[in-house]
Amino acid sequence: MKRAVLFGAWALALGACDSSPRRLYDNNDLQLVTAYTAKDACSCLFVAEQEESFCRSWVKASPAVAHLRVDAEKKVVETSALLLWGARARFVDARAGCVLEE
Repeated sequence: MKRAVLFGAWALALGACDSSPRRLYDNNDLQLVTAYTAKDACSCLFVAEQEESFCRSWVKASPAVAHLRVDAEKKVVETSALLLWGARARFVDARAGCVLEE
C-alpha cells in the first residue's frame, strides 16, 4: 500500500514538470486579477446598471491589488496592478455586453 501511495505522489510530481508551451496567463495572477476586475466591473456598471459603489465592492479582491478607474461617459473601465499589469474593458451594447480590449 505504501508503495502505491509513493508511486502516486511521484506521478503527480512528475506531471507538474510539464514541458508544454506556456499558456497566455501561466503564472501571471496579477494579469488575471486586472482582466477579471475590469470585465466584471464593466458588466456590473453598464450591463447590470448597478451603482458604482456597489460594483467597486463587488469586484474587490483580497488583497486589494487592482486599482479601478471608470469613465462613465465612454463606458470604459480600466484597472492596474503594481504599475506593470493592467486591463481595459468597454461596453459594446446590450447584446455583447462588455469586452476586454487588447
